[in-house]
Formats: sequence, structure tokens, C-alpha cells
Amino acid sequence: MSLLLAVPAAASSGFHPGADGLGDPYYPTFGNGGYRVSHYDIRLTYQPATDELEGTTTLLATTTENLSRFNLDFALKVTEVRVDGRPAAFAATGDQELEITPARPLPKGAETTVVVRYADVPSTVERYGGYTAWRRTPDGALVAGEPVAAAWWFPSNDHPSDKATFDVSVRVPAGTRVISNGVLTGTSTRAGWTRYDWRENKPQATYLATLAIGKFDVTQDTSPGGVPVYNAYSPDLGDNAGAARASVERTGELVDWLSGYFGPYPFSSVGGLVPNIPSSGGLETQTRIVYGPGLFARGSNTSVVVHELAHQWYGDSVSVARWSDIWLNEGFAQYAQFLWSEHEGEGTAQELADWIYAYYPADHPFWTVTPGDPGPDGQFADAVYQRGALALQALRTTVGDQVFLRI
Repeated sequence: MSLLLAVPAAASSGFHPGADGLGDPYYPTFGNGGYRVSHYDIRLTYQPATDELEGTTTLLATTTENLSRFNLDFALKVTEVRVDGRPAAFAATGDQELEITPARPLPKGAETTVVVRYADVPSTVERYGGYTAWRRTPDGALVAGEPVAAAWWFPSNDHPSDKATFDVSVRVPAGTRVISNGVLTGTSTRAGWTRYDWRENKPQATYLATLAIGKFDVTQDTSPGGVPVYNAYSPDLGDNAGAARASVERTGELVDWLSGYFGPYPFSSVGGLVPNIPSSGGLETQTRIVYGPGLFARGSNTSVVVHELAHQWYGDSVSVARWSDIWLNEGFAQYAQFLWSEHEGEGTAQELADWIYAYYPADHPFWTVTPGDPGPDGQFADAVYQRGALALQALRTTVGDQVFLRI
């Protein structure tokens, strides 16, 4: 320690910058080398009228190398960084790199506290050729996206192989709600502002963290199996409002049903969020699933609720170590829809598998995608979902129902 105190960081022998990415084959710059995060404490103030976001995120991390410098993934404007209480130099590079040089080098195995202060207008920030995960709504905002979303509201080690627990505290004008992951631990109102405190106490990948701000209608219940359920709906969903509620309000029933196949629900709460955004997609954000209103344009859609709930086991609790393994998320979630079809008497899993197999001609591009390594451009191709599910049905046919369900 005396040597570290006496010698400037740049001159300390044996210390080096951490890698600016984890080397994922699809996204080499996602995540960072040299440390692991155990907890994120995110404290924000947001003004919906102007889309101004101010925040302080505190990361608790442990170094895995001797570091003279390290990176976080972040896209917003940073005003201050401290490492272990001391001001640190910082610079923004690339699409999402925040390079941090601590006042003292960090030895391997050090438990480190990193504090980042920032302020920006997230909806104006675009990366990766025009992409943004932050979307304004008529009464607030939503941030959600796969494979990246965190960089628009908190600095992180943005790769699913480094999961952590989360505390999210957001201050908004009174009358506005804040929805995030896990359990709402408290609210407080003073001087025209309300603060919402959320906690996810089970490890969570950064892309599965979500934040929704607006004037939501909220329902709360407990599933028959004892899982707390928290659902939220934008009040201006139009003609889709009834079908959205008819689907998402079955979350408690469906999570208990899936537990019969997959084992006990792995988290402390469950629920759905339907914001007013022009989307027909869903995302399995941990414990608080985001459903685009367009999913309910043709009426109730319990099948998609089953799909996203299945992800709480496959994708959220059991996560990919690299993005090329995405079929392990989507194949199992798609297969859960097969099981629900069986349950509802709308076609057995084998009948669905046979229909999909026959639907695509042998020369169709559907058969040229490799589900186990589809490439970044094919990561969310239909073949990853459907052929992943076909593989599971083939396994079921081979080993029989009893062995398959035990697996």
C-alpha cells in the first residue's frame, strides 16, 4: 500500500488498462474487462416536460486484474466520476465507452466503489448508427431494448455475463408514476415531487433493467402460488386497452402454470407493463415485462404473455454467456407457447412442429440460418425462435415426455 501511495498510477508497474470490451463474438465492445459488478445504485431526477435526466449511479465492483484504467458503457454526458471517494479522470470514446482513470491504480481483488454523476436529454442521444433505447411517450418515457438499453440511463458493464442486483430511485413531478424492476420498496412526496424506490434483489443483466415514467394505471395482486404481481397500463392505449388487460391480468395464473414445468418462479415479483408506444414487440425485462400495445391489436394474447414469462426462467434467471447462444432464450420461450397451445386444446406441440416444418419450403432462407450461431444480423430471426422450439420438440420425441419434463 505504501508503494501505491508513493508512485503515480501511470508509473506503477504491473498495472494496465482494462479491455474496452468482453470480446463477445457479435458485439466485441459490449461490456468491459478487469472487473465484475455486484450492485448498481441508481438515483435519478426526471422532468417529463423537457426530457431532462439527472442522475448519480454508484457501482460496487471487484477487480479481476491490476487496473490503471477501466471502462464503463455509457452514452450520456458525464459531469463527475469518483473511484473509492477520490476524483477520477474520465473521457468518452467510441459509441458507448466511458474511460475512467482512478487517482490510484486498483490491485486485483480490490472491492471498489465507482460514483458517476451525469445530466442529459436521453431522447437526443443516438448511437450505433442512429439507434436509441430511450423513447419519449405522451406523458413520460420508456427505456427498454435488447441487446442494449442501459447506456441511456445508467453506466454499467453492459453484457449479460456480468449480472448484479439493483436499487433504482427516481424523482418525478407529483402525479407521475415510475415503474422499474423488482419490488416497489417505498414512495415519498415533497415540494411537488415524488420519489419511487425499486429494488431487484436477484442478479439481473443490464439489458433487462427497465424504466417507465408516466401516468400509469396500476393493479396489484398475488398469484395463487404466492408470487406478488404488479401490472401497469398507460391510460391512453385506445382500442387495445381492453385486450391488453385481458391478457396481462392473467400473469399470476400463467406464472403459476409455468412453474409446474420449469420449477419455482425465480424472482421476488412478477408483472407486465403496457406503455403508450408504437410497438408490437415484447421484451422480457426482469420481473416487469414490457408489452407493445400492438401485440393486442387483434384481441387478447395470452400466448405472448406465456412467452415473456417463460423468459423469466430462460433468458433472465438462466442467461446467455455470449449473444450467439440466443436460441437458448428464444427457443425455450417459443416452446412454452407450444405447451400453452396444448393446454388450451389449440394444437399439440407435435402438431405445431409438423406445421412449421411443412410451412417452409426446403429452399427457404428459414433453413439457412444456424440457430445456434445465427450471426448478429440473424440474432432475432424467426428461425432462432421456431427452430429452437423444433429442436426441443425433437428432444421430447426422442426421450419421451417423462424424461423430457424432468430435463
